[in-house]
Amino acid sequence: MSLSAKNQQIINVTGAMGGGHSGRLTFGTHKARCALGAAGIQQNKKEGDKATPAGQFLLRRLWYRPDRVFRPETAFPIAEITQKSGWCDAINDTSYNRPISLPFAASHEKLWRHDGLYDVFFELGHNDDPPVADLGSAVFLHLQKNNFQPTLGCVAVSFSTMQYIIRHARPGCAVHIA
Repeated sequence: MSLSAKNQQIINVTGAMGGGHSGRLTFGTHKARCALGAAGIQQNKKEGDKATPAGQFLLRRLWYRPDRVFRPETAFPIAEITQKSGWCDAINDTSYNRPISLPFAASHEKLWRHDGLYDVFFELGHNDDPPVADLGSAVFLHLQKNNFQPTLGCVAVSFSTMQYIIRHARPGCAVHIA
């Protein structure tokens, strides 16, 4: 695995030359294609800008949908997605950039999706300690769709790459996006 000076595991994500939504992910010897936000990688992430934030973010928790994938074996905290699982993206709500239970009155994203993006994903430690209004919410490392189409600001990988990360990443692992 890629290790920093403090022996921290690092998953490196880089954008393609010239920007855009195509990227490369490297984790130890594993190299793979990934999709980024439609607006590419940006230093100053804002809610709704379709940009993937630049920086280094811890893998916080692994989420999975039990009707589509088996419970992953992992040392990370794990959450089971249900039809009531959501994520608040309302910048003026006290639950901003936090998981919520549906129904929920303020603006939110549903985690129980039909397209498979969130069948298994990692919650990233972006703008969460504590969340600051309008600096971006629901930034995940999730599954890709339709041959690596752009995301709304997340990093998207193939199912095989996700399996590799689940098997090899340990708590304290971070995603470095540059």
